[in-house]
Amino acid sequence: MKPLSEQCSEHQKKSAGEMPSEETRTAPGNVTVSTAPTRESPAQQNGVVSSHDVISPVSQTQTEHQPPSSAPAPPAQPPRDQWGGKYEFLLSCIGYCVGLGNVWRFPYLCYRNGGGVFLIPYFIMLFFTGMPLFLMELSLGQYGAAGPITVWKCCPLLKGIGIGMLCVSTLVCLYYNVIIAWTFYYLGSSFQSPLPWSCDALHNIPFCRNKTNVTQSPSEVFWNEKVLGVVNSEGLHDPGPVRWPLALCLLAAWVVIFLCMLKGIHSSGKVVYVTATFPYFVLVVLIIRGATLEGSLNGVAFYLTPNWAHLADAQVWNDAASQIFYSLGIGVGGLLSMASYNKFDNNVIRDTLVITIGNCCTSFFAGFAIFSILGHMAWRKGVPVGQVADSGPGLAFVAYPEALALLPGSVFWSILFFLMLFMLGVDTLFGNMEGICTAVLDEFPQLRSNLKHKTLFLALLCFSFYLMGLLLITDGGIYWFTLIDSFSTSFGLIIITLFMCIGISFFYGVNQFCQDIVDMICHCPPWCTKLLLYFKACWVVFTPFLLTFILTYIFIEMYRTSLHYGTYVYPTWGKALGVCMGAFCCLQILIWAIVAVSKESGTLKDRFQKSIRPLNSWRVNNINTTSQDQHVEPQRVEGPFTVNLTEADFTSMNWEAISEA
Repeated sequence: MKPLSEQCSEHQKKSAGEMPSEETRTAPGNVTVSTAPTRESPAQQNGVVSSHDVISPVSQTQTEHQPPSSAPAPPAQPPRDQWGGKYEFLLSCIGYCVGLGNVWRFPYLCYRNGGGVFLIPYFIMLFFTGMPLFLMELSLGQYGAAGPITVWKCCPLLKGIGIGMLCVSTLVCLYYNVIIAWTFYYLGSSFQSPLPWSCDALHNIPFCRNKTNVTQSPSEVFWNEKVLGVVNSEGLHDPGPVRWPLALCLLAAWVVIFLCMLKGIHSSGKVVYVTATFPYFVLVVLIIRGATLEGSLNGVAFYLTPNWAHLADAQVWNDAASQIFYSLGIGVGGLLSMASYNKFDNNVIRDTLVITIGNCCTSFFAGFAIFSILGHMAWRKGVPVGQVADSGPGLAFVAYPEALALLPGSVFWSILFFLMLFMLGVDTLFGNMEGICTAVLDEFPQLRSNLKHKTLFLALLCFSFYLMGLLLITDGGIYWFTLIDSFSTSFGLIIITLFMCIGISFFYGVNQFCQDIVDMICHCPPWCTKLLLYFKACWVVFTPFLLTFILTYIFIEMYRTSLHYGTYVYPTWGKALGVCMGAFCCLQILIWAIVAVSKESGTLKDRFQKSIRPLNSWRVNNINTTSQDQHVEPQRVEGPFTVNLTEADFTSMNWEAISEA
């Protein structure tokens, strides 16, 4: 790789119009294609060039003999939105990554897997899987200026990766907003004094006075009976009726999401200034309050005390990797979509370092807020901290609310805590919904220019999710929630990211991908080039190896262990249904790869090589687009060459008429 300064100077010469008269382009499939001189095209708008892929020689000859005045004008491509500033993108990504998993999952995994020792595999997985894949998604989205599906013009064979991302994101949105509905319910209940899950409430006096014969605390009774109604269901096969108070909360949650995303990134980009920063304020307040409580140091010691023997346990390494994926939101399409609205010259390497390290530090930071107050609750009850610690919904809706109920001014602390959970959940859902919306809008660009149709699409999408989510708020809804949560981001997500890493590294070409990144960040300091060498080694060697290890371990654990919620063990058909959900997501890769190969001509080898070759419209963005009046036409192929064409590719043949008009 050349020094960054030389690459930037060459890039700027190309941007200034000093194009060679004839150049040779080597496709990632080791196929050399000769291209003709390029001309300026009027199709570039807002730093994004509309899709013009290939003009066949026959069509080109016909176009040259056609009078320019008789050529109909191609439909105008609506301009693509861009973030109002770099801080909107950073805050959106931080809000997307810093979610409920940082608060209710990481602290529990840390104490369960050896305390402070867990940080060793956690940061190893961050540096060798999380950070490289995070940069890969941001770079793909920003360079291609497209969503999870359209961006695979860089390698049409792998279009199924984008479809798979869309399937995973759909499953995540389906159950994630149910968590926000629970948060709404608790937030509304927090305005009662005393809190309905505290011992001060009259209906909880029998549970608090007679502690010897009571198996559940007031907070557990409130969660299981008042909120979930799970005591009225026998299992997965018995969902029971919809719990209408939760249905109203779920409807309110989707209305909030709809209003915040109504104007796309122009509205959600402003909302994140509050939703992404407020949780940090609450965490600081909770840490300060927890530090003043008796027994808080016992909780912190329980959280961080190292147990070096855990490093030899494969479960610890798998937990570290799963937490990185769960927290950073890799492979779901949200990162790729949000990056597609960046300016072309945005420094993605800097953003990757800031967001990933900031996210992991937030997880570590949140552990002090959680365990300091849990330590106080253990001290009040006279039991070890391990007996009150929990993970997931059990921590957020049972253990921690019970601890807050013991504090003076419990109503205030409860409102503050659930308001924080609400904003953490909303930010993450913004990213997942943005991935779905961007993918659809890229496939149907006419929706972007018609605000009425775009609003109608978003409303139908949110309402559809609401209707499907009603299953998860029935009496037995928690069983379906746990099933989707367990398998939606399991082996299917790992397979999708593994193929993304392999496809970009070996089909598209890791050298070309690094060059694309250099083209975008010419103003980056020299350390960017050295850091790219590290990322290059990860993409080719370390990341695929670690992903394969994680995938193998997941399959082994899936075979050995049973899925359960509390004392309920899922039946075989329920577990099989979860496996089918994960398999459906990753099978999209195979299905769309077969479709891409079948569309090509020639022998099987020729079809494969053509299907991994980037469409020429992908190369269009390899231009410094800081100047709005700088235009470049996509390269033309001089020989017979078959690729997947769209309607936009045929309309691009009339560019000469438009340029002369």
